[in-house]
Amino acid sequence: CRLQVVKALRCRHRCGEGQARAICEKVQAKLLKECHDPARTCITELRISHWEEAIRETIGGEAKLRHLTLAEETRGMLTELRKAVRLLLLTNGDRQTQREKIEACACQPYFDAIVVGGEQKEEKPAPSIFHYCCDLLGVQPAECVMVGDSLDTDIQGGLNAGLKATVWLNKTMATPADSSPVPHYVISSVLDLPAVLQKMERNVNAKLGNEHAV
Repeated sequence: CRLQVVKALRCRHRCGEGQARAICEKVQAKLLKECHDPARTCITELRISHWEEAIRETIGGEAKLRHLTLAEETRGMLTELRKAVRLLLLTNGDRQTQREKIEACACQPYFDAIVVGGEQKEEKPAPSIFHYCCDLLGVQPAECVMVGDSLDTDIQGGLNAGLKATVWLNKTMATPADSSPVPHYVISSVLDLPAVLQKMERNVNAKLGNEHAV
């Protein structure tokens, strides 16, 4: 049956055998994580969406991968930050898709570790994946800062895990909903991160100074 599916994909979408097999593997992974709510969508539509997403991620994704790059300013910032702190890249998503993106933008040298949610038992915002990251770096949650652009996964996850602070990267400076989690800090550019970290350090030093004074 799988051979027939591969053959159909190759004929209809003009993709190679490797791409067709990759599409099948992605669909299989989506089926394993599938959460079907009959009240919201029918199972047929859900399964069709799995195939559409897998095809788009595999075939359409390859063209996009060629344009992925890490800006020079960002590379410089990460290089400088890593002299003082440990850096870990944490991303949700399918293992193969995310690993391909990571490789395409060549960001591995700028991080001490990289964790992909699709390779773990739970993804953001579950506390377990954040604690796993802390263990990888050999630090405590109260020593870690989460920086991300998603309030629901990055910021909520950091709060769930009891991290030292959360920094929301809000590029569009959008106004969050009232029900959204509240980050400790907000930045409009990732290049503003060093200044925020310095501010945190000053706040900690000031707090320690006040405690000693008392």
